Amino acid sequence: MPDGDTRNVLEVNDLSTVFQTRGGAVHAVNSVSFHVKPGELLGVVGESGSGKSVTMMSLIGLLPSPPAEVRSGEVLLDGEDLLKVSPERLRDVRGGEIGFIFQDPMTSLNPVFNVGFQIMEPIRRHMGLSKAQARERAVELLELVGIPGARARLTDYPHQFSGGMRQRVMIAIALACDPKVLIADEPTTALDVTIQAQILEIVDDLRAKLGMAIVWITHDLGVVAGIADRVMVMYGGQVVEHAPVHPLFNDPRHPYTRALLKTIPSVSGARAKKLQVIEGQPPILGAAPVACPFRDRCPLVFDRCHQQNPLREDVGAGHDVACFHPLAQTGREAVA
Repeated sequence: MPDGDTRNVLEVNDLSTVFQTRGGAVHAVNSVSFHVKPGELLGVVGESGSGKSVTMMSLIGLLPSPPAEVRSGEVLLDGEDLLKVSPERLRDVRGGEIGFIFQDPMTSLNPVFNVGFQIMEPIRRHMGLSKAQARERAVELLELVGIPGARARLTDYPHQFSGGMRQRVMIAIALACDPKVLIADEPTTALDVTIQAQILEIVDDLRAKLGMAIVWITHDLGVVAGIADRVMVMYGGQVVEHAPVHPLFNDPRHPYTRALLKTIPSVSGARAKKLQVIEGQPPILGAAPVACPFRDRCPLVFDRCHQQNPLREDVGAGHDVACFHPLAQTGREAVA
């Protein structure tokens, strides 16, 4: 993160999103707040169904409406509330000021258009360049993300690229208009570990060169440990813990975060440790939350957890946690 730059390029306050279904309302995102500064990478972690992707798609109107409805909150991009702007302005923001990398490049890239066209389209739409200028910019972007023979590959189609190369194309498209914020939704999940490491290195290099803010959604805590500045842990459509990366890994204060960290495979020592799991199932996000979402799986649960939903409270040094019974600093005992 650039020294001295303390402004929030993206600030989200009390965001709530509901899906209307035949079975009733599904409260998928509940009062989520976070921020990210220029050049900073915020890691967002949690189990499948915790609300990570829905939260990020809510920011820029990528959810179908109906059934989705953003019920409350504000999404400030350099102070401008994206939930109040016109559809035309939101289209300018998408791909222009906020780039989005989706999880599966094979379904995100259009199979009937070559990659050159798909990279050039947002460049011409948002930057107003000529076709020749957009082509040169596309070549530059493919070179930037490490695709050899970039100019010749502009005429190739998605199926002619490997999985890792397709993901690089998706990164190139997301970076096409020099966005202020890049949102990456589990972009390395389907890739093998070698290609994953290359993609992570590319993104980290681009962050350093371009100074953009990055929100990285993942279920892989190892990835977060290696690239994030801060981490936001989500569960049941809510933020349950948020901290700088090292305090979160060294001193987890929410029982769910602690349980997540225990699920990381370990082969250290003379014998490999048994893989741990979190007992029980994630909550069904039906009614609006009136109690702690982790109560049915928590080893520290007590009466109040069934009666109230805890608010996030500061526990020091940019570390906050939504728990009535946060773990002690040792991570082994609970504070009474």
